[in-house]
Amino acid sequence: MPPQRSRLQAWFTRVCSCVIVWACVAQLFALGPIWFSPRISAPAPSTSRFFFFGNSWFPNFSLRSDSLHLPAPPSRLPSRTYRSNGYLQVSCNGGLNQMRSAICDMVTVAYLLNLTLVIPELDKTSFWADPSDFDDIFDVRHFIDSLRGEVHITQRLPKRFSREASNNILTMPPKSWSDEKYYLHQILPLFKKFKVIRFNKTDARLANNGLPVELQKLRCRVNYQALKFTPQIEALGKKLIDILRGRGAFLALHLRYEMDMLSFSGCTHGCSKEEAEELKRMRYAHRWWKEKEIDSADKRLKGLCPLTPEETSLILQALGFDSSTQIYIASGETYGSARRLSALRAAFPRLVRKEMLLGREDLKQFQNHSSQMAALDYMVSIASDVFIPTFNGNMAKVVEGHRRYLGFRKSIILDRKKLVELLDMYENKTLTWDGFVSAVRLAHERTLGQPACRKVVLDKPKEEDFFYANPHECLKNAIECH
Repeated sequence: MPPQRSRLQAWFTRVCSCVIVWACVAQLFALGPIWFSPRISAPAPSTSRFFFFGNSWFPNFSLRSDSLHLPAPPSRLPSRTYRSNGYLQVSCNGGLNQMRSAICDMVTVAYLLNLTLVIPELDKTSFWADPSDFDDIFDVRHFIDSLRGEVHITQRLPKRFSREASNNILTMPPKSWSDEKYYLHQILPLFKKFKVIRFNKTDARLANNGLPVELQKLRCRVNYQALKFTPQIEALGKKLIDILRGRGAFLALHLRYEMDMLSFSGCTHGCSKEEAEELKRMRYAHRWWKEKEIDSADKRLKGLCPLTPEETSLILQALGFDSSTQIYIASGETYGSARRLSALRAAFPRLVRKEMLLGREDLKQFQNHSSQMAALDYMVSIASDVFIPTFNGNMAKVVEGHRRYLGFRKSIILDRKKLVELLDMYENKTLTWDGFVSAVRLAHERTLGQPACRKVVLDKPKEEDFFYANPHECLKNAIECH
């Protein structure tokens, strides 16, 4: 072969090789964001069952101060101009997060029925007796402006609808777990006679499942975009989060071992006889708490009681958290105070709460305002590296859903029925510590806040998964559900 032809072939081969190499590099850059995206899709079954326990619960990078910024809201419904069919007043009942989910539902009902919503009234008669109004907790202007074009919202009822003009106002509780047909066919016609309807109970008045997707997404926009805390609460919450992050990664523990919960549920495991009697007296004193005589032991075995601080300590250790773990207690005063926290504090000396991290002046304006204090705990719980509730109450559910919305952040939802069984076996020495650890971890490898379909139970809405714990229709990278 002539030398010149041989050199041409060699040159051509090098050129082709370079082209192929650079094409591969370009493909790698193009596909990299897809391969290495931090978004979480439906997880494959774990081959190393316990890889996520211990120190690997916490990220090996520091969280940025702007990580509380929310993702883009679910797609907005088309702006519309409508003639209002009347005014909807709502009186929310319960604690902060019970009222929060109710507000989201009532905005959705107002949208569906073309009503003007009056800024909601907050419960001041519950166990906490919090005098806070809506504008003491939430940014009213932001609430109204962020929903403008979808729902008419006014700060107060026009003067012409005075309390004396009762002929124009109907007060009633809507039916629990109702779909859009109930509101369209039974509530909307009432506005032909009454110009104002006042719902005096609003918790759990909208169905979890079976609603049009646009209504479900509106519920999410209200919850994650429109309901913003006041600037004062936001500023102090961020200060609290910065202090915690300055000390390293942290776990937010919603330790719902509080007097009101124990009294309401009748759960007295670990309490003295005197404490059990005190809780019973409180239960009888609250006439709207319908259940009075309660078998505490039976309820605990069914998984219907909050875990005690002592039980919680063992569970956290079994999950792989050690004495170096920073734990923030995101709840009110523990029943039994320091005595009942002694075992938990002995195992986890870096146990803190907001009163330990903030100065007295910082919290002065929030004292005796339980909902505003709960708002601080809510912010910390959303921002934490791991969230663990010891009872599936309203805060636990709403925080779980919010963390799912922010990218399926780690939330360990404890199976209390299984845990009580394991705890009793360990306590009576029929189960070794190693066996206890293995069983606890096995029971929770699928309950970490990862993508999952919301449970549907036909004709039994109370047994379904709560919409705000898993707002599936609003979540990015959610697995497909039918």
